Amino acid sequence: MSIDISETLAVERGSEPAPPVVRPRMSGRKWLREMGWRHLIGIAVVIFAAFPLVYVLSASLNPTGTLTGSNALFRSLSLENYVALFTDPNRPYAAWFANTMVIGLVTSVATVFLGALAAYAFSRLRFTGRRVGLLSLILVQMFPQLLAVVAIYLLLRGIGDVFPVLGLDSQIGIILVYLGGALGVNTYLMYGFFNTIPTSIDEAAKIDGAGHARIFFTIILRLVAPILAVVGLLSFIATTSEFVIASTLLSSNEKLTLAVGLFRLVSNETNTNYPVFAAGAVLAAIPVMALFLWLQKYIVGGLTAGAVK
Repeated sequence: MSIDISETLAVERGSEPAPPVVRPRMSGRKWLREMGWRHLIGIAVVIFAAFPLVYVLSASLNPTGTLTGSNALFRSLSLENYVALFTDPNRPYAAWFANTMVIGLVTSVATVFLGALAAYAFSRLRFTGRRVGLLSLILVQMFPQLLAVVAIYLLLRGIGDVFPVLGLDSQIGIILVYLGGALGVNTYLMYGFFNTIPTSIDEAAKIDGAGHARIFFTIILRLVAPILAVVGLLSFIATTSEFVIASTLLSSNEKLTLAVGLFRLVSNETNTNYPVFAAGAVLAAIPVMALFLWLQKYIVGGLTAGAVK
């Protein structure tokens, strides 16, 4: 049995308890003017963002083989397009998927590691050229990799004459090309987050005899986990969806990535099966979505913590 404190005090003082405060009910027009428009905008944005996804999913389940037949959403459902992805020897979708996952995961992990090393050095160490180095990383990233495609192609072709495993049409070669842009914005983003970690932690560890390597691997990396997750996610998304460099450096049908393979799937004038393309796009989005959901608790903190000291 609950006892109202206000009623108990009123009885002790010999007065009547104060009547409960009744808030007037908000009219529909006032609710729409003050709060309802926000809900309406939110619903409109969700519909605008979700409709292409729903349409692609509907097209992937449509066995007619045309996009125009998919205008009526989910009118006919079939898994024929998904079966065709893995049964046609001319389009080895499973190999494309595996290549993309290997390249994306290796590149994202190496990008996080290299960026964390550089960010720790810029944040904790004081050396000549430190400020110039930070500005240079930002300025270099202003020029897109598209401008260097020809130079990258010629460079890998020359390297391939000596070390074929690092040349053209090689997964290791394209991973090294992607890692060439590992520093830059990622390092600057990590640098801002590293600055939020108090230096007193480093000083206390140094008193106990720890060096920079031990401080970095055993202390700092655990404290900066949010920004590591954000950079890893952004790097994975950028790598798996990259098209220009991958289409230039990879030529064998079995070594293509999903972006290049799916493009070639619909670029042939004699075979433009867009529902099969939609099925491949749906499956390609699953790893990115799963990784995003797994790391979502770190994303907000990783993107905002480095903005304020």
